[in-house]
Amino acid sequence: MCGRYTLFEAKDLGPRFNLATNAQSFLSKDNYNVAPRQRLPIIYQNEGVNTLEVMQWGFLPFWAKDPSKDRRPINTRAESLFGSAMWREAAKHHRCLVPARGFYEWKQLPAGHKEPYFIHPKDQELFAFAGLYSVWKDVEDYPLYSFSIITTTPNTEMGAVHDRMPVILMPQQESLWLESDTSDQVQLAELLGPYPDHMLDIYRVSEDVNSPRNNDKHLVEAT
Repeated sequence: MCGRYTLFEAKDLGPRFNLATNAQSFLSKDNYNVAPRQRLPIIYQNEGVNTLEVMQWGFLPFWAKDPSKDRRPINTRAESLFGSAMWREAAKHHRCLVPARGFYEWKQLPAGHKEPYFIHPKDQELFAFAGLYSVWKDVEDYPLYSFSIITTTPNTEMGAVHDRMPVILMPQQESLWLESDTSDQVQLAELLGPYPDHMLDIYRVSEDVNSPRNNDKHLVEAT
């Protein structure tokens, strides 16, 4: 799964993802410990233009009745993307990019203890997870934007830490994932595999990351 990630230096979002908007205004401070239910900048395609919108992490389908009571999944399994009623419409029409600098995962140890690791691609400083988003509206037609990160099977080095990993897209794959006209399930599914072997930097970090109240640069430093 993917339950925490990082996003900082938002000034780089515009040139990296070909945005027309000033991305800096969407992230008031660097976030080294993004947690569920927080609001983050997400990129989707609007009339052929890459558009940035702040969304809440925790997917709320448009047909949900009560956002305070309905289940709010933060991850979507790639294997069930097109077959599940929960995800089918979003997979067809509401695909998005989730910008990040890296993510955390916890390795289960034999004694029951878990140790945290920070993971990021060796070849991308600023990258994007494949995601899905939803637009839910209240009785006054006010929208609530939310998103989920897609997960897949792990690559070789990630498999030593956890049995799942988020889908990290290559830059050349991002436009295809965003294109609203693309509906070929086979073509889209091909984008949702694990990151290439030996292309992730993985190292242990402080257990301070266990609490989202801790949020500064030392969380991504090796211990």
